[in-house]
Amino acid sequence: MITDPDDARLADYRELTDVALRTRFEPPNGLFIAEGELVIRRALRAGYTPRSFLVDAKRATDLSDFSDFSVLYAAEQNVLEATTGFHVHRGVLASFHRQPDRAAPEVLETARRVAILEDVNNHTNVGAIFRGAAALGMDAVLLSPSCADPLYRRSIRVSMGEVFAIPYARLDPWPAALETVRAAGFTLLAMTPAPDAIPMRDLTTAQRERSALLLGAEGPGLTGQAMAASDVRVVIPMHNGVDSLNVAAAAAVAFYELCR
Repeated sequence: MITDPDDARLADYRELTDVALRTRFEPPNGLFIAEGELVIRRALRAGYTPRSFLVDAKRATDLSDFSDFSVLYAAEQNVLEATTGFHVHRGVLASFHRQPDRAAPEVLETARRVAILEDVNNHTNVGAIFRGAAALGMDAVLLSPSCADPLYRRSIRVSMGEVFAIPYARLDPWPAALETVRAAGFTLLAMTPAPDAIPMRDLTTAQRERSALLLGAEGPGLTGQAMAASDVRVVIPMHNGVDSLNVAAAAAVAFYELCR
């Protein structure tokens, strides 16, 4: 039982709500934080190695099997909150070792349909896109260098742990590395409301066969450079004067259409 929020053993779990601090701390130290029993068990099944577990003392007995994988720390809720910066209502956190980064060619080798995210720096949207990709049949996700970290705690939680199920890699340099995707046999589809975009339902069989769907950030959408690098511009037809969808919602609709 840990009773002091300043205990050195809790270093991995400090100030979890400070995005800037965690971004500077987690990737350079090769770790990430997962929250919630379901998500943590999915990380374990995916082969991620835990550094430690931190649980509400009331749940320590229920989660005692976690100690088979790594050290299990227990603390009262007030200590958890003082350490992490929020009320840990799920009662369980884990610190995991990251796995080596994958290269884009490796990820593309066994994929038929991939999503490519440009400048999507909202962790909620990244997590929701990964969940949609897993649920709707996409094989991989590629990210521009400026995209949010899929292994940030909020991204993992929103994805319900599906970030562990979908292979992903960074595309760098951007957007020149899009040529790597084209060279692997993919048709680059740019999501845009531009007047010359074709409805996704009108894509040919050949365009769908090995497709890479480019999605831009909330608001600005894809940059001109990414649009210029694409092969086909595609759109989800809108009704009732609505001009667009949230990027995660648009991704889900597009994933369904590509994979149906």
